[in-house]
Amino acid sequence: MTGSKAQYGWDDSMEMSLYDKIRQDMKTAMMNKDTAVRDTMRLIIGAYPNLTVAITLESGKKSTRVKTPEEITNDDILDIIRKFVKSEKTVLDLKKETTSDYLELLNAYLPGMATPDEIKQWIEDNVDMSKFKSPMQAMGTVMKHYGKLADGRVVQEILKGM
Repeated sequence: MTGSKAQYGWDDSMEMSLYDKIRQDMKTAMMNKDTAVRDTMRLIIGAYPNLTVAITLESGKKSTRVKTPEEITNDDILDIIRKFVKSEKTVLDLKKETTSDYLELLNAYLPGMATPDEIKQWIEDNVDMSKFKSPMQAMGTVMKHYGKLADGRVVQEILKGM
């Protein structure tokens, strides 16, 4: 990847939506002739038509329509990016590799994941393990707290170790 990686990426503290940031980064990548970033942004934007809203037609039939740019939320786009990250991790597992420029670029747009230490500490502070027959039964409680900021496999490993 050419150019500075630091210019790409997004987080909640930025004063623009993820939708606008991705469009801006694509323009920047095109001007810098940074094909890897440009193609990644095109992939994400290309998935926008999959974002739909349920509607009821005049006939009473249920249907869907594509969301307008104003209706697309940061969470919608983060879900798209998470799908690409998941598929890239699968590919890397098959290749016996741990990371790629593509994966690192995608991760630059995702909020930071909870670390195993943070998760373990939260479980110790907030979950009464005596209420569960097995530690794995606490999985739902932990995942409900962290949502998409914790990897289920990491949480599972922590709970198995308790």
